[in-house]
Amino acid sequence: TGWTIIWRSSICAWAVWIVIIERIFTSPERGAAQVERDRIRLQSGMGVVGDRNFGVHKHPGQNLTLVEAEEIERFCAEQARAPDLSLTRRNLVTRGVRLNDLVNREFAVGDVKLRGVELCEPCVILGSALSNELLPTSSVIKRWVGRGGLRVDVLSDGEIIRGAQVEANA
Repeated sequence: TGWTIIWRSSICAWAVWIVIIERIFTSPERGAAQVERDRIRLQSGMGVVGDRNFGVHKHPGQNLTLVEAEEIERFCAEQARAPDLSLTRRNLVTRGVRLNDLVNREFAVGDVKLRGVELCEPCVILGSALSNELLPTSSVIKRWVGRGGLRVDVLSDGEIIRGAQVEANA
């Protein structure tokens, strides 16, 4: 994973960032349990068909959310918790990319075109869900700042499957 040079000349190089979609989750309504999927269908400007945020436009990048598997695993290890890739309630769990680098960039997952809009910073809901008697909500939120993932806009219709590659032009 990471940058892979696929063409190079003495003048320039063209590279793609190859990353894998490790897990896919949706939730039919706010507060409902996450459902793991092998594939999801996306609609341009609307998001994930059947997800709680489909067609919702309360803030930028609400169409689809991504988070790094490595950040979830690091948090779980720090807290001596069993790894649970669904715990952040993001739609796509990636492996092999620093999602913060995709803010204000267009990229593709499979044949679906996306644009990174802003970081998916932690909120009180995430803080409360991950807190415990030794780790207050405020500490959870502080821990996840800059690590909570990415909000993206969906630019084209299509399908994303588990194991799909994320590609961003260098």
